[in-house]
Amino acid sequence: MGLSYEEIKKINPNALMLSSSSQGQTGPHAKFAALGIPLVGLAGFSQFLGWPDGGHLPFPMAYTDAVSPRLAVTALIAALIYKRRTGRGQYIDVSQVESSLQFLAPMILNYTANGREGQLLGNAHPAAAPHGIYRCKGQERWCAIAVFSDQQWRAFCDVLGNPAWVKENRFATFLNRKENEQELNQLIEQWTIDRSPEEVMTEMQAAGVLAGVVKNAKDLYEDPQLRAGQIFWETEHRELGKFTSLGQAFRLSRTPARLFRAAPLIGEHTEYVCTELLEISAEEFEKLRQSGAFG
Repeated sequence: MGLSYEEIKKINPNALMLSSSSQGQTGPHAKFAALGIPLVGLAGFSQFLGWPDGGHLPFPMAYTDAVSPRLAVTALIAALIYKRRTGRGQYIDVSQVESSLQFLAPMILNYTANGREGQLLGNAHPAAAPHGIYRCKGQERWCAIAVFSDQQWRAFCDVLGNPAWVKENRFATFLNRKENEQELNQLIEQWTIDRSPEEVMTEMQAAGVLAGVVKNAKDLYEDPQLRAGQIFWETEHRELGKFTSLGQAFRLSRTPARLFRAAPLIGEHTEYVCTELLEISAEEFEKLRQSGAFG
């Protein structure tokens, strides 16, 4: 529409505007389509998504979609505060790729400083062992466990009942555990397979070991903490009936977001928009409707 910030400033010199695209409004990639999955590859996340012996994931999660909107909202709130204090507007140009790159900072530094390229690690972590997703009792039930220190390792062994193998030299140090990580994971799964993921998580967390249930959609929907945090919003939809959708991932203390109606049907609010917002008379609206102007 040609509504650049400079054009808008001619109408309102103190306007506040935010643009979001793949790599900003300028540069060689400015016109790239800002779709999550291609941007994951463009940013470099694909380099780390997959299994060492199985290759890269063909359809990785659109990670940039989850990160960049939250950064954009934070920048917009800061700009509103600035405008309230100074009266001056701003133009914010959000690059979805650059917004997400901060989460690759250790990998980028490792390459630029040490010349080491990142590799596919699966569920492993370069500074933790064990670190993985372990099969538990039930169909497709899993629990994540992560051990980052010797203290956590000792607590982990206590939870398992200190079986004989934890005292073997191949698991005595962090480096030894990393070197024998595959065998370590197999032994751990022999313990987790007889327990529900909730049992594994509860026992590990009680001992100070990082652990969490790998939840499916049903688990998330029924999660009491998510419910208490009002993550899910329920409303009444004209065709779907009672409908649950995701709310906000964060809540502003003074102006918390709220859901006041369900998603509209096609054309549901045409009359309201025309007569109330555009101030078209009822007679003119009826003429437009009968002419087929609204489809």
